[in-house]
Amino acid sequence: MISSTPDVADLTTSVVQSAGHAAGAGDGAYLFIIMFLLASAVIVPIFQRYKISSVLGFLLVGVMMGPDVFGRIAANVPWLDDFSVMQSHAVHQLAELGVVFLLFSIGLELTFERLKSMRRLIFGLGGAQVILSAVVLTCLFAAMKTGWIGAAMLGMALALSSTAVVIPVLADRKALRTSSGRSVFAILLAQDLSVAPILITVTMLAGAANGTSQGLEGLLALIPALIGMAILVIGGRWLLRPLFNTAAVSNSRELFMAACLLVVVLSGQVAVMTGMSMALGAFVAGVLLAETEYRREIEVMIDPFKGLLLGLFFVTVGARLDVSVILASPGLVFGLASALIAIKAALVYPLARSFGLSPRSAVETAAVLGPAGEFAFVIIDEAIGHKVLDSGFGQAVILAAILSMFSIPFLAAIASRIGKQVQPQKTAEAPEVISEGETAARVIVVGYGRVGALVADMLKEHKIPFTVVDFNPQVVQRARTLGIEAWYGDASVPDFLARMGIEKVRGVVVTASNPGFTDQCVKAIRSVRDDVHIIARARDADHAQRLYQMGATDAVPETIEASLQLAENTLIDLGVPMGLVLASVHERRDVFRQMFGIRGGGGTSVLRAAQARVTGKEDAVAERAP
Repeated sequence: MISSTPDVADLTTSVVQSAGHAAGAGDGAYLFIIMFLLASAVIVPIFQRYKISSVLGFLLVGVMMGPDVFGRIAANVPWLDDFSVMQSHAVHQLAELGVVFLLFSIGLELTFERLKSMRRLIFGLGGAQVILSAVVLTCLFAAMKTGWIGAAMLGMALALSSTAVVIPVLADRKALRTSSGRSVFAILLAQDLSVAPILITVTMLAGAANGTSQGLEGLLALIPALIGMAILVIGGRWLLRPLFNTAAVSNSRELFMAACLLVVVLSGQVAVMTGMSMALGAFVAGVLLAETEYRREIEVMIDPFKGLLLGLFFVTVGARLDVSVILASPGLVFGLASALIAIKAALVYPLARSFGLSPRSAVETAAVLGPAGEFAFVIIDEAIGHKVLDSGFGQAVILAAILSMFSIPFLAAIASRIGKQVQPQKTAEAPEVISEGETAARVIVVGYGRVGALVADMLKEHKIPFTVVDFNPQVVQRARTLGIEAWYGDASVPDFLARMGIEKVRGVVVTASNPGFTDQCVKAIRSVRDDVHIIARARDADHAQRLYQMGATDAVPETIEASLQLAENTLIDLGVPMGLVLASVHERRDVFRQMFGIRGGGGTSVLRAAQARVTGKEDAVAERAP
């Protein structure tokens, strides 16, 4: 069975070892990791308790570990200088993996069909936002006499928003499934796709400014980028399913986790080698895996990595906030931050409305996309390094970008209140915004053996939507070949059940033949939902009674049901009227339920009424028979 606790422990050890060895700072790296984990375990839960975004908690920890808190104290307390490892390149590389894992998990939520259905929002609304924002911001900075090349770099850098901050903030507010959440996601996806062309354009502009041949080299970089994308797509389609099938057949949690990490890191590295961003490569791998039956289990596996590494990324962002520089020129920094948010929001709102979003959704979309994104740091640092942008002004813009990212949780809350005032009632949205609840399964069938297959056939016959979960990859593949929605995964893990949409289903049927696994499934299901119907297969009467005590709605003992079926067939073959036989079988079934401590309720009354109707019909038929 899969347990989430060992995964987090393994992750903690891995992160500590990686940061310590990579940074080469000895005990200092461990001190930093201890401080980071302390923040994750203490400060962030306090923020969540008071319904404040956890992103702000990590950003605040970053400010505390930056130059204005620990940096100043370390001048008088030398041992605190060990926390300066926070500023090392190796730790920042480790933190950037958080963004990579985030894009990979976003890709897992998409399929090519879904991307196709969202193409108008992604390439229409998202593409228009990137181009229009870049042009307007470029003109603004050119008017500030930064030079056209520097202004263009700043415009492209600040046109992008922060996927790493916006997505967790919307997730905390449970807004990802809303119309505005889907629109924000589409625009962020368009921005992520534009990162590679923007970086190539920046290289070309820098080369042109310095009179080198980098401009031509930047143009030629498009060729390996296209080759890299082809390698990811074609290679992924051929290799990913066999890789995870092999890991799943081994029935080893460690091997499956290793396969997940291998795909994320390797796809990212292929993208980097061909001139794209590592996050984009991981995103493509995620989209390819979204088509497979292993998607849900992969999501559960990578979630601890994504959460902690994203938190580490937020800490590194907060550490870049140099308060002393802000205080030296507060008007410039706060003015730039405010102008950036206002201009981008003013551009996004009418664009969103023109693409069919309601006023409320347009307000919420514009608010969270107004601030800058994490790629602004890379592009602005590149501009400063090539001396096409003044260092002092460039640092002020970076600080303004960081301040704008700090404001995202507040902007999301404010926009939600404004949106309710602008449009309190629900209205129609763009056709691309499709509610997943419309196609959600009403029943989850755990196990697709002979019993599970029969249950699935009966559900299909009565047109009840269902999905199948099994821990055997061959069984899952067999179900999929029959056109059944089936997923590989462990239904005894609450996190996996949440990924399967347990909060929306009406019932869960556990058909596994292993009593221990059945017990764990019932406990896990009941731990996440008190009101869902749980129908479980039991080994015998004692097992059934135990399942009822765990919270099962109905437990069906194999031995008792087989005996009742034998008795029913025997009585019918001996000429006893079918109605009487069915009534006696159901009556005996009620006796067993009372033995298990389950008293007759509304469901039993309905059942008996149905039995009476059947009995009446059978008796009438018997009376008319010659």
